[in-house]
This record gives sequence, C-alpha cells and structure tokens, in this order.
Amino acid sequence: MIDVMMFLLVFFVLISINVIPALGLKMKLPQSSQAREDHPPKRVILGISAQGDFLLDGVEFRSLESMQSSLIKLRDEASANGGDVKKNLVVIINGDQESKLQQLVDVMDLLKSNGIDSMTIASKKK
Repeated sequence: MIDVMMFLLVFFVLISINVIPALGLKMKLPQSSQAREDHPPKRVILGISAQGDFLLDGVEFRSLESMQSSLIKLRDEASANGGDVKKNLVVIINGDQESKLQQLVDVMDLLKSNGIDSMTIASKKK
C-alpha cells in the first residue's frame, strides 16, 4: 500500500512539473531595426550606522575615504558601454535613526563628487 501511494505521489509531482510551464502563451516577438536592450538600473544599498560606520552592498567601511574606490568602481561599471550613470545606478541610503545628519551630508557629497547623482533615502512609515 505504501508503494502504491509513493508511486502516485511521484507520478503527480512529475506531471505537475512538466505541465505548469506548458500553460503559458507562446509568442514570437516582432522585429525592429530600432530595438535595443533596456536594462533596469543597478541598485546599491549604502548603510550608515549610529556608530559612524558605512556599509556598501554588504561590505563594511570605517570611513568615507576607504569607500571611495568601491564607489568609483560601481560608477565605472554603470557607465560602461556608453551608459548614463544617472540612469544605470541608483544608491539607496539606509541610515540608522540615531546616525548624525552630518554623516548623511558627507555621504551625499561623496556620491556627487564621484558623479553619482541618483540617490534615495530609505525610511519606513510611522
């Protein structure tokens, strides 16, 4: 009896795996001589801790100067192939509510001085 139930379970799983992708509509896109690839902007999260440390995409930095080379690398990757940094790179600033306003201004100055103008300050609803 257990063997029969196991067989039915395996059969159901195999059938459902093969049937689900077949439910979509198959389309053949029209061709255009003006078509281009459109990539969504890369989002980078920059964190400011209450102690004054910085976190850029999971990498911790003790000062803005040590983070600058990583920002330049991100900027250069975003502008590769003639891309516009403003459209291809967005920096989301997550600051601890206990962090100092001066730290935020310093981060914004560093971003702007390296040609990164597109930034957002993250917050949560009260």
